[in-house]
Amino acid sequence: MHTVKSRHKLLLPTVTILVLMLAGCGAGQGDADEAGKEAGRANVEAMAKEHANDTTDASPGALVAPSSTVASQTMAYTEYDDQLVYGYFSAPADMFEPLPAVIMIHEWWGLNDNIRAMADRLAAEGYIVLAVDLYGGKIAASAAEAKALMTEVVERPEAAETNIRAAYDFLDNTVGAPRIGSIGWCFGGAWSLNTAKLFPDELDASVIYYGAVTNDEDLLRPINTPILGLFGAEDRGISVASVNAFSEALERLRKNHAVHIYPGVGHAFANPTGQNYDEVSAEDAWTRTLQFLDLHLSIRVP
Repeated sequence: MHTVKSRHKLLLPTVTILVLMLAGCGAGQGDADEAGKEAGRANVEAMAKEHANDTTDASPGALVAPSSTVASQTMAYTEYDDQLVYGYFSAPADMFEPLPAVIMIHEWWGLNDNIRAMADRLAAEGYIVLAVDLYGGKIAASAAEAKALMTEVVERPEAAETNIRAAYDFLDNTVGAPRIGSIGWCFGGAWSLNTAKLFPDELDASVIYYGAVTNDEDLLRPINTPILGLFGAEDRGISVASVNAFSEALERLRKNHAVHIYPGVGHAFANPTGQNYDEVSAEDAWTRTLQFLDLHLSIRVP
């Protein structure tokens, strides 16, 4: 296992990325936007290869029962193009006051029952969880459908950005969460990074499960969010070289981060959906996730 730690901030992809350069920045906005989309398209193709023989079955991680009782429901948290956007809201059943919250971002299959199960599992640990929907209510039933849905987001990232902003606003201003983090797998891992870009000073923690990453220091420099990155050494879509370059850039910039590369496992080793699950690595990653969120989101009374 490879571990890198540092000081504070983070963000975005460039070598194998997804949709994180979406908004671009600085001069040449149109060129930057198109470059981001090209990188996103390349990432879609890489993910399609990784999931070519995968299924939409629940992985063992999504079958773990919550450790305590939760209350959950599907609810609208924003509106886009005159349509309500629904997510999955879960919280401890005995919650009497606002708790720290986590924006959960689905993998490339969409907001399916397996993501909902993971939202319940995380909520049972003492968090308010809002699992967002970046696919407009659509859920993939095959790798081909997932590829098409992910491509739609790459080609029209503004809708996803607006969606994430609304989710943060809902948790911050409507729910009153004292601290807010993000977590996602694969497609959602890249968007967890993007959430840190959208809220560079406000987001309190970001967990990235094998999302696309970058070593572009101009993109990483503005982010003040602590980062936990979890990757597989045999991942052919998110290469170890790109992950190491990402870690080294964060180190140079003195960002608060920890990156772990698990030997012998490939892409989606902890996904809620699919056949690539590796129990030992996934459970270790989940333990690290809970420890990281506890460190950065929990409210401690002196």
